[in-house]
Amino acid sequence: MPGITREEVAHLARLSRLELKDEELDHFAEQLDVIIGAVARVSDVADEDVPPTSHPLPLTNVMRADEVRPSLTPEQALSGAPAQEQQRFKVPQILGED
Repeated sequence: MPGITREEVAHLARLSRLELKDEELDHFAEQLDVIIGAVARVSDVADEDVPPTSHPLPLTNVMRADEVRPSLTPEQALSGAPAQEQQRFKVPQILGED
């Protein structure tokens, strides 16, 4: 596979609205060539018998089980509210909708 040329890097820089100096074009051409080579090696390793995964290790749920615990009654929770309606906090309307 031919390497990435500095002209291709200059074209990508123009598309990205980046201004690169001549030495940067050469530097990025080398780097992009290495990156593309590494990606090609990964695709060579992946085979049809290897299923695609989002994580290398299995995920387990770390959330605790729900359990009922004592909490405030609606009256206690609303006791300090400046306004309430139907056992809910009442707040000023802000969107102009009914």
